Order: sequence, then C-alpha cells, then structure tokens
Amino acid sequence: MLRYTLMRLGIFAGCLVVVWGLVYSGLAPRGLGDSNGMWVVLLALVISAPISFVVLRKERDRASVRIVERVDRMKANLDANRSQEDVADDASRAQGHAS
Repeated sequence: MLRYTLMRLGIFAGCLVVVWGLVYSGLAPRGLGDSNGMWVVLLALVISAPISFVVLRKERDRASVRIVERVDRMKANLDANRSQEDVADDASRAQGHAS
C-alpha cells in the first residue's frame, strides 16, 4: 500500500511540475487574482487522477489483494478469540453450577 501511495504521489508531483511550468510559461491560463497557486494544484490533481487510474492499475490490484488478505486474517483471529472466550465462559459457568 505504501508503494502505491508513493507512486501516486510521484505522478501528482510530476504533473504539478509540468502544470507549473505550463502556467508560468504562458501556455496554460493563470488563475484569477491570487488563486494561481490553487489553480496549479487543482489542475495537477485533475490531470494526475486519470493518469494514476490507468498507469497504476496493476499496483492498485496488488494492494487491494493484500488488504483483503489482511482483513481475512483479522477476521479469522477475531473468530478464534471469540471461540476461546466462549469456551472459557462455558467452563466458568459449568464450575459455577457445580459448586
């Protein structure tokens, strides 16, 4: 997951540099008034999102498989803990009734 995040940030940073260069060279429009910095960031986000969606498809699939495996493992651990607690509760109840 960290790898995917870093790759996505890298794509955004690359788009930010390219957009910044285009805006300051006059090839792309500037924002209104003092909004130029926000304009550059938003334009970079809009451009980097579809690029990331296409380019990082395999990495995103790998990350989602790892997440699903981790969630399944956590569910199995929770079920095992519940069954251990049930056994302990049953044993304590059986001792309580026997006394």
